[in-house]
Amino acid sequence: MKALIVEDDLQIADILSIHVQDLYMEPTIIYDGLLAKNKFAHQKYDLVLLDLMLPGMNGIDLCKFIRSQSDVPIIMITAKTEEIDKVVGLETGADDYIVKPFGVRELQARIKSVLRRTAAKVAPETNKKEVLNFDYLYIDIEKRTILLHGNRVELTNKEFDLLCLLANNPGKSFDRQSLLNLIWGYDFEGFEHTVNSHINRLRSKIEVDMAKPRFILTSWGYGYRFNESL
Repeated sequence: MKALIVEDDLQIADILSIHVQDLYMEPTIIYDGLLAKNKFAHQKYDLVLLDLMLPGMNGIDLCKFIRSQSDVPIIMITAKTEEIDKVVGLETGADDYIVKPFGVRELQARIKSVLRRTAAKVAPETNKKEVLNFDYLYIDIEKRTILLHGNRVELTNKEFDLLCLLANNPGKSFDRQSLLNLIWGYDFEGFEHTVNSHINRLRSKIEVDMAKPRFILTSWGYGYRFNESL
């Protein structure tokens, strides 16, 4: 997952970068609002940490632009404490607001909170169909039943949730961090190898040949996707 940090105070920007990396996100730091606008127009991000007072373009105008282009979670970070600034920031599309100086735990809690809310909007996509059929693979989401060639396959809860998320979005590639966040939750202090090990176990149960998987494909250098050709 990628985070855009727009902050003209180099020291604060570095601190934000460190704490974003602690949450397994890849940070990009930009010190100018106008440059950030151009960067956002050409790059997809999963989170924006946005200072209010910026050179080039102020945080309010940049927030308006970003929100007109995307539903990406935005947290405004500023030294201003006046209530009107908080209201303006939130009314222009920010998801949350934190005032400098802030504590590490507070910052990370707010990041997890806005990401969790975003995940909650995405998660229902895992249940958009009650029954899925892919050749000899049958998935009943409501009953949490998997049949392979008519025979029931026993999956753990996480394996089932992982399969449903991928199967309900055929062709869509999910990076490992996104899968970790969507299936295990943003409060889960895990690592990407958790996803890899679950994918391997899932493949061992539903794939005839793990070396040439038919259902769960690898998007090389990125993550995994469900075969859209079935």
